[in-house]
Amino acid sequence: MKRDRSLLFDPWLGVEVRHLAALEAIANEGTFGKAAIRLGYTQSAISQQIATLERVVGAQLIERPGGPRPVSLTEAGKVLLGHAESIVGRLKAAQADLAALSAGESGSLRVGTFQSVGARVLPEVMRRFAKTWPHVDVVLHESNSDRELATLVERGELDVAFAQLPIEAPSLEWFELLRDDYVVVASRDSPIASRTRPLSLAEIANQPLIGFRQCRATEIVVDQLRASGHEPRFVSRSDDNGVVQGLAGAGIGIAVMPRLTVDANDDSIVIVDLGHRLAPRIVGMVWHADRYHSAAARSFVETAREVAAETGAALAA
Repeated sequence: MKRDRSLLFDPWLGVEVRHLAALEAIANEGTFGKAAIRLGYTQSAISQQIATLERVVGAQLIERPGGPRPVSLTEAGKVLLGHAESIVGRLKAAQADLAALSAGESGSLRVGTFQSVGARVLPEVMRRFAKTWPHVDVVLHESNSDRELATLVERGELDVAFAQLPIEAPSLEWFELLRDDYVVVASRDSPIASRTRPLSLAEIANQPLIGFRQCRATEIVVDQLRASGHEPRFVSRSDDNGVVQGLAGAGIGIAVMPRLTVDANDDSIVIVDLGHRLAPRIVGMVWHADRYHSAAARSFVETAREVAAETGAALAA
C-alpha cells in the first residue's frame, strides 16, 4: 500500500523562528539593511531568510520597490506578520521565564509604570522591595500608555506592569490595587473655587476642558459625559500631569483628573470634589497569565498591594 507523501512532510515545517523574526524586523524598520542591524545579521542573510520564507509559504511577502524607498508588506505578508509577532513574542516570554527561573534571588525584574503611580506609589514599593530583595535590580519602563505596557507584558518584554483596569487581553491576569476618584482642578481665581457643591456632568461639559492625550484617564471622563448626553469641549491636551495641572492653574480651562495625578501643594489651583458624579479610575497591576512568575515578581506584586492600599486610604481621608 502506497502512503501519501503529502501527509509525510508539510513544507510549513521548514519555517524557522529566525525567518519570522526577519519578517517582523523588516516590517518595523522598513528596509532590509536596518532589519539586519537590528537582528545582528548581514543584509544578504536577511534577504535569504525572507526568500526562504516566501518559498515555503508560497506567496510574496515583501514589496521591493528598489532604490532608497522603504519596502512594505504585501497582504500575505501582513497576515503572516500577525502570527509572526505572536510566535516571536512567546519565544521571548519563554526566554524570560527561563532567565527568571535560573536567577533565583538575583537578577532583574522588569516593571512597567506610568506617571502618577511612578510618583505616588512606586517609590515606597521599591523601598520596601529592596529591603527584602537586595540583589534584584528593578528595571523600569515608563510610558504614558498603559496599553503599550500591557502589550510589552504580553510579549514577555516586561514581567509586571501597573495599568488602568480593565485590560482587555485574555493572556493577562490583573490585580486591582486602588480606586482613584476624579476631582476638578481649576484656577484659584475661577468661579468654581467658591463652589459649595460638586459640579454636575452638564456643568463640566460646558466648561473649556484640559485633558490627557494618550492616558486613558481622560477616556473614562469622556465616555461618562457622552453616556449622560453631554459632549465635552477640550481646549488643550497633554500627557504630562504637571502641564495639565499648570494649564488649569493658569485659567486656560478646568481639568478633570484622578486625585493621584494632582499635586495638592500647588497654590495656583483649587481642587473640587466630584462626589460620585464620575466612576473612579481603577489602578491595577498586570502580568502574563501563562508565564512563570519568580518569587521576586510575586513579592513585588504583594508589596504593591500593601502600598496601594495605604495610598488609597490616604487619598480618601
